[in-house]
Formats: sequence, structure tokens, C-alpha cells
Amino acid sequence: MFSLRPGVNALGISMKLMSSAADQVMPRTFSGEQITSTSPETQYTPLSRVVAIVGCDGSGKTSLVTDLVARLNTQEPTERCYMGLVSGETGDKIKKLPIIGKQLERYLAARVRRAQDMKEKVPGLFSACVMYGFSLLRVSHLRRLMKRSESGHLTIADRYPQAEFSGFHYDGPGIDAGRTESPFIQKLAKREQKLYDWMAKQRPALIIRLNVDADTAHARKSDHPLEELREKTAIMPRIKYNGTRILEIDARLPYEQVLQTALNAIKGAVSVGNLSLNKERHSF
Repeated sequence: MFSLRPGVNALGISMKLMSSAADQVMPRTFSGEQITSTSPETQYTPLSRVVAIVGCDGSGKTSLVTDLVARLNTQEPTERCYMGLVSGETGDKIKKLPIIGKQLERYLAARVRRAQDMKEKVPGLFSACVMYGFSLLRVSHLRRLMKRSESGHLTIADRYPQAEFSGFHYDGPGIDAGRTESPFIQKLAKREQKLYDWMAKQRPALIIRLNVDADTAHARKSDHPLEELREKTAIMPRIKYNGTRILEIDARLPYEQVLQTALNAIKGAVSVGNLSLNKERHSF
């Protein structure tokens, strides 16, 4: 397992144990890799066979997850689990529906994009219900992920839900009670928040956060509005993920270095190749 003593250097990773103060965030300079940990808000034990990769669009999440699964599969069966919503693989599945698939995916994606703008009010009852439905879908994905972890399967999650910041952009609640005057939507927003509060308690063994500045992210993802990327790069480093161990990696480093650092961290966090780790889940 990792040693979390300040100043310890191993395998090129600079590790630092940070306190749980709410205003402590990673320096904007991304000066290197470090592991952070805050005091968990619950006594829930981590999902010992799950590692999550998070970060802004353009940070290289999908590429890293794909390569991690390929490398780790040479040592033991490893699966990928996508924890995003309509803008990703869920949208691709909707497109495959007979006759109405493509039109439905475009319609839902447009609704969600509009609703994700936290500066605007929730568009309406239908959109709020769609967003709540996607949150229920995320709960379903997480329940499957939990079952796979308990059965001993090593899983790399692409994204991970959190309850600290509203907005699907940040994998948080999509409905904000403060953005609507409708009593029904406000009630729906509170129910959705409870879903994310529960999901946030299901902590993975390790989160690897890929940090990147907005300009670099935009150069890699030019189809994303720069202002949107600026908002994401400002918020993502502030998410604590309920006290989960977080490995911070500067995603602007050479990709092979990013990949090797992530591999080393995973091997240390979940003991790759040791399928008896379920026993540790109860004493983590």
C-alpha cells in the first residue's frame, strides 16, 4: 500500500498527506504528482477493487483508461466501466435504438447541455425528469460496479459521481433546487441530491485525477467551448470525493510518464494480481 508520509518519494511520485480543510485545493501550477487524502465523512469502506480516473474534458481520461485496462489485463482480468451520461457511451447506445435512436439522442443531448448550464434556470419539468432519469441510470451503473468489486474483479472507472458540486459537467447532481421556482422540481432536486449523497459514500480504493489547464484542454478538445473548459478546470481540482485517496497527475506531462505513474499507483493501491483483496475491504 502507499505510504502517505509527507515528503516521501517513490517511483517518481511525490506524496503528500493533506488535511481536510475545505479550502485546501491543488495548486494551479500542477507542479507534480501527489497523493491527497481528506477525512472521510462516512465509515463506509472503499470499493477495494475499483480505481476511478477523473478530470476535465481534454485531460486524456478515456485514453488513459483504455491503456490502463490493456496493460493490467496482462496480469489479471481488468474491466472498464464508464460512469458518464448521455454525452458519452449512453448516448451511443441510444443512437442504436431502431428508427428513433439518432433523433432521440440529439434531442436528449441538447436538453441536457442546456440544463447543465448552471447559470440558467432548469428548462422545465420534462428536462428535470430527464436529468433525474439519467441520475437513476448512474446509480444503476454504480450498483453494478459495486457488485463487480465485491466479486473480486479489478475495474477502472471512467469518471466517478460526487455530491459536492451540482452539474453533470462535474459528475454531480444535474438539478439544483435553487435554479427553479417549481415546488415539484425542487422536490425532485432534493431527491436527486440524496442519490448523489449515497453514491459519494461508495468510495473507490483510489481516484486518479488528471489536471490540465483550460487552454491545453481546448487545444485537445476544440469542439468544447473555452469558457466551459475554464469552469471545469476551476472546479475539478476542488472536489474531495468524500475523503477518497486521490493521486494528482499533471496531464500535460509526456503521456508515457502519465501512464506509468498511474500504473504504479494502481499496483500499490489494489495489489494487482492478488484476488484475495476482498478480505481487506472490511478492515481498510
